[in-house]
Amino acid sequence: MFSAKILKLLTSPLSQSNPITVQILGICSALAVTAKLKPAFVMALSVTVVTAFSSLIISMLRNTIPSRIRIIVQLVVVAALVILVDQILKAYVYDVSKQLSVFVGLIITNCIIMGRIEAFALGNKPWPSFVDGIGNGLGYGIILVVLGFVRELLGAGTVWGYPVFEKIGIYHTGYTNNSLMLLPPMALICVGIIIWIQRSRNKNLIEK
Repeated sequence: MFSAKILKLLTSPLSQSNPITVQILGICSALAVTAKLKPAFVMALSVTVVTAFSSLIISMLRNTIPSRIRIIVQLVVVAALVILVDQILKAYVYDVSKQLSVFVGLIITNCIIMGRIEAFALGNKPWPSFVDGIGNGLGYGIILVVLGFVRELLGAGTVWGYPVFEKIGIYHTGYTNNSLMLLPPMALICVGIIIWIQRSRNKNLIEK
């Protein structure tokens, strides 16, 4: 159940084949929802759930889906899961749901989800497909959480809404919040820095 191959499917997207920093997928949502840690975390969790279960369902149906309508079937499955996730968010974390706005709905067209369905789930059994979905969702989520943490901390002086800099007295040293960190261009710069750090530490990624 947790063979070396299965574990690789789970861990590889966390670094060696990370959807954002290596495959350069899902950049748009990474820029749009990471100004604060909480919505970044919720989006990461939502995408992980949708990626995992859409891959599972499509893998279970892979031998019954006609090739000519496979994209339509995939979109229907993903859309149904996204609607379910959206309703759960509205029911339990309505404030975050409002912050995420249309980006929850746009999970339907997230290239990470459709890419994993096409590249993996359609040709593999349900369990490996499910694990692959979780791995790629977590790989995507790690980058969102890191961006959300750094941008909120430096841009607003808070983490998950908690006034960290105020509590530790940073403002007494003359520091002021860098509001540029809350703008989308800084998210792109931060993603670029993460990519640079990762590739400088692992030269093999440059060859991919």
